[in-house]
Amino acid sequence: MATSTGMARLLRDLSSRSGPGLISGDPLECARVLGVDGVAVSLATGGALSELVWSSPGASERLEDEQYTLGEGPGVDAVGSCSVVVEPDLTLVRPDRWPVLLPTLTGLGVDALFCFPLRIGGVCLGTLTAQRSTVGPLSAAAMDDALILAAALTAVVLDGGERMERFATAESTSHLHRAAVHQASGMISVQAGVSVAQALVLLRAHAYRHEIPLLQAAEDVVARRLRFRDIGDGPDPSLRKGDDGHG
Repeated sequence: MATSTGMARLLRDLSSRSGPGLISGDPLECARVLGVDGVAVSLATGGALSELVWSSPGASERLEDEQYTLGEGPGVDAVGSCSVVVEPDLTLVRPDRWPVLLPTLTGLGVDALFCFPLRIGGVCLGTLTAQRSTVGPLSAAAMDDALILAAALTAVVLDGGERMERFATAESTSHLHRAAVHQASGMISVQAGVSVAQALVLLRAHAYRHEIPLLQAAEDVVARRLRFRDIGDGPDPSLRKGDDGHG
């Protein structure tokens, strides 16, 4: 596969490892090179999307948050299958494939999705997702560029050094896009007497039921404006206002 001039520049930026984040380079420039409206990179842990680490603002960032909240979408499928997911026309996607996400994508103005796993062997470390507001496939050159970029991003994640180690051990969570979600999951785990994984499910269910962003629900938990209770038969999947967050 040949690399375009624009992608070659982006790959040099990635290799420079400049800046505080795990991934260097300009995501808006990446989107321009690929001929899309936005891009995002999310890491995966435990076979599920876990943290957004690089994205262009707007629809791409919102798309990653919606997938994380709902547990469905191209990134979820790509992590599960460790394979490329290409949907150049979302009107042709079966409604039962992403039943909750598809209407959200319409609201975001996303009409085409291209998702590439960051994989090493049979292990998926994360995803590179590109989105566009017009239907149609990526050009052959853009597909080559995206596959090359996914391989380069995989190398960055594998060789992330101290920055990747901090992510893997959940240190310096204030630098993570979903720092409040990680902290809130731990608090709900204590409040409701469940595992951290179950706590995240409860938080997601609350955000979905009340039609609020997951980060907003998490921030309310962290600020002790809202909390979960253990009601005896199991954790109450609703959050209560007016608690002080103790006990």
